[in-house]
Amino acid sequence: MELRKSFDEDAVNYDRYRPGYPEALFADVRAYAGLTADSRLLEIGVGTGQATLPFLLAGCKITGIELGENLSAYAAEKFRAYPGFSAVNQDFMAYPLEAESCDLVYSATAFHWLPKEAAYPKIMRGLKPGGCIALFWNHPFPNRMDDPSNVASRRVYDALRPSGREPKEFGPEDCLPMVRELEAQGFAHVTCRLYKRVRRLGTEDYIHLLNTYSDHRALPPQQKDAFETAMRDAIDGVGGGINIYDTIDLYLGRKP
Repeated sequence: MELRKSFDEDAVNYDRYRPGYPEALFADVRAYAGLTADSRLLEIGVGTGQATLPFLLAGCKITGIELGENLSAYAAEKFRAYPGFSAVNQDFMAYPLEAESCDLVYSATAFHWLPKEAAYPKIMRGLKPGGCIALFWNHPFPNRMDDPSNVASRRVYDALRPSGREPKEFGPEDCLPMVRELEAQGFAHVTCRLYKRVRRLGTEDYIHLLNTYSDHRALPPQQKDAFETAMRDAIDGVGGGINIYDTIDLYLGRKP
């Protein structure tokens, strides 16, 4: 199975344990794009709707493209009370996006799965003149060495899933490549904004969260079980909870 299709295996777990995004981010997108109740949005990789409801509450009309059949069905049911939402179970690259039909095309922690050289021109064609693109990701960082819960987690990773790379918290300097990429694709007035938060998860909640990540789900069963057992013991040993330090990066650009 392709890693990008692995999320579809457990939509309920994904919806419960994947975090949403700060309200300040949605407010910034709405202000930048000048969204109104008549605005038409296309969301790429809707998942179970972690980035959907704030725009629906603003009255926007949203078409949510989702590769996973189960995730798409889950989102359709979750937002069935909103007539402005429609879920489409399809690969975005195969979706017949009408030219100049969208006020905003956005994607939350999903755009990296697409072939950029083809995705950007398709988005540009689909945007109305002056329409906007919004791309954002969440970068969880449970590796601060002044946090005992992070130290305990890191020991398990180092022992059972060593990467050979020193963990690095996402920072402002990491935004520059994406800003330049959007500018190179012809988007104007490109800007980036960062948001910070801290999440506290109990032991079992953290294990459930790990099971929403494609690389964790792809582990051989024996290695996965051993890792989860060791992680439970490690987190329980420091009070039964782990702090996760999130950085959310938002990129905005406008079609000239």
